[in-house]
Amino acid sequence: MMAAITAKQNGHQVILLEKMKSLGKKLLITGKGRCNITSSLDMGEFIKNTPGNGRFLYSCYQNYTNHDIIQFLEEQGLEVKEERGNRIFPVTNQSQDVLKCFTKRLKELGVEIRYDTQVTNILVEQKDNVSKVMEIETNQGKIKAEKIILATGGKSYPLTGSTGDGYRLAKQLGHTITDIKPSLVPLESYDKDTCQQLQGLSLKNVEIKLKDKETEKDIYKDFGEMLFTHFGVSGPTILSSSAHLVRYKQIEEKLKCQDILLVIDLKPALSEDKLDERILRDFQEIKNKQFKNSLDQLLPKKMIPVVIEKSGIDAYKPIHEITKEERKAIVKLLKNFVVTIKGFRPIEEAIVTSGGVCIKEINPKTMQSKKVNGLYFAGEIIDVDSYTGGFNLQIAYSTGYTAGLLQT
Repeated sequence: MMAAITAKQNGHQVILLEKMKSLGKKLLITGKGRCNITSSLDMGEFIKNTPGNGRFLYSCYQNYTNHDIIQFLEEQGLEVKEERGNRIFPVTNQSQDVLKCFTKRLKELGVEIRYDTQVTNILVEQKDNVSKVMEIETNQGKIKAEKIILATGGKSYPLTGSTGDGYRLAKQLGHTITDIKPSLVPLESYDKDTCQQLQGLSLKNVEIKLKDKETEKDIYKDFGEMLFTHFGVSGPTILSSSAHLVRYKQIEEKLKCQDILLVIDLKPALSEDKLDERILRDFQEIKNKQFKNSLDQLLPKKMIPVVIEKSGIDAYKPIHEITKEERKAIVKLLKNFVVTIKGFRPIEEAIVTSGGVCIKEINPKTMQSKKVNGLYFAGEIIDVDSYTGGFNLQIAYSTGYTAGLLQT
C-alpha cells in the first residue's frame, strides 16, 4: 500500500494487485489487533533492533522515518500515542483505523486496486544482455508493466495471504532465496509438564536469558514480559529472543541436544543477598506455617506449586525447620528458573519470516533488483527482519516508500 501510494504521488499509473478479497489482512492482526505502528526511538536504533540485515536498510530508514509515518497517519485524521517500550499505537487502539488511513489515501489518489488477483508469472525481455520486466500473468489475465514492485510478504500467517508466492516469483527471475525460517515465534519446551502447569501465566518485569548449556555462552538477554503456554513459552521477550536464536550458528544441532536453556530471573530487581534477606523476613513472620503457604507474597499463585516441587523441599515442612542451605536453594531457583528449549513453533505461527530475497541482489538505495531492470522489492519478502516493537512495520513503510519512488 505504501509503495502504491508513493508511486502514484510521483505521477505513475499504478495498479495494485491483491490476491485477497481486501487489503491489509496482516496489518489488522499486528499488535494484537491494536497495531504497534512504529517505535519512537531514533532511526539509528532501528538498525540495532534489526538482527536480520539491519544495515541494508540504512537508506530506506533515512528516506522514510518513524516521524514520516506518524505525520502520514495524522494527515489522514488519526492521532497516535506512545506506550512503554517506545511503542507507538493509534489512540483508538484499533488497527482497523490505521488500515483506513492507507485505503483512504489510495482512494484519494485514484490507485486502481484489483482484488482476487493472483500473480502467476512475471515475464521479462532480454535486450543487450539485460533483463527487463515486460508483462505480468495473473489468474485474471495479462497486464503490461514497465515496472513491478513485489511486496507479497513472507510465509508467516498464511491466512492473511502470506503464503510465500513472492519467493517463487523472485526465484523464477533468477534471485537467490535465503533459508526461510520462523522469526518472532513462540518456543517449544522439553519441560512440557512445567509449562502446562503454568499455562496462561504471564510474567511481567522478569529478566530472561537464552543460554548454550554446553559452552555456557549467553545467546540473548532481555527484560519485560513473557507467557507460559501448553507447548512452551511466548510473549514479547520470547518472540524477540527467537529472532536471535534463529541466527545462532549452532542452532540446528543444539535444538536436538537439549542444550539451549531459557533462564528466567523472577526477581531481577533484587540481588541474591537482598532476595535472601526478603525471604528470611517473610519466613520469620510466618515461621509456624508450612512451606507450601509461605510464598504468597513473593510469587503468582499458579507458580508456587511448581517452585515448591523444583526446590525439592517438602511442601508440608514447617517454615522454622527450613535450613539456611534450603533457603539459599530457593533464592537460586527464583533467580535461575530454567526451561529447556526444544525448538520453534511452525512458521505459520510466526509474526515474521526470517530469510527471503538475498539483499546482495537488491540495490539498498532504490530497492531495485540488480538482476532484472524494473523489478523492485518491498517488505518481508526481502531477507530483513526485526524484533517486536513496531520495527517490522517500519521496514514495510520505509522499503515500500523507497521502492515506490521507482528510481533506476
